[in-house]
Amino acid sequence: MPDIVVRLGVLVSVSLLLCVLTWSGRRFVEMRRRQALDAAPPTVFSETSNAETHSLPLVRILAFSSANCHQCHQLQAPALKRVLEARGTRVSVIDIDAPEEPELTQRYQVLTVPTTVVLDALGHAHAVNYGFANTGKLLEQVDEVLARAAP
Repeated sequence: MPDIVVRLGVLVSVSLLLCVLTWSGRRFVEMRRRQALDAAPPTVFSETSNAETHSLPLVRILAFSSANCHQCHQLQAPALKRVLEARGTRVSVIDIDAPEEPELTQRYQVLTVPTTVVLDALGHAHAVNYGFANTGKLLEQVDEVLARAAP
C-alpha cells in the first residue's frame, strides 16, 4: 500500500508542475501579445497623410517568416492568399523576413514564425497571431477591423 501512495504523490506532483508551467507559459505569451498590441505604429504608417490614407488598404497584415520556415511557406502563405482573394483591395499583406527586420520583430514581440499582425490603415495593431493562423481566423480579424473602419 505505501508504494501506491508514493506513486500517487509523484503523479500529483508532476501534474501540478505541468499545470504551473502551462499557466506560466500562457501568461507569458499573453503578456507579449498585449505589448505587441500596445506598440506604436511604425513611422512608415504614422507619416501617412489623410489623402494617402484613403487610397491605402483598410487592413494590413504583417506576415513574419524566415527563409527556412516550412510552415510559413506551406501553410501560412496559402492562408494569406485566400484572405487576399476574399477581401480584395481592402487588405494587403506585407511579407517580413523576421531575422532581417529586428526592429519590427521586437516591436511586435515576435516569438516564433510564422507570426501575423493585423493592422488598421493607420498602423495600429488589432490582432497578433503567434504560430499558424488559419484563413477563418484571419478573415474574422480582418472583418473586425473593417467593421471599425466603416463610416
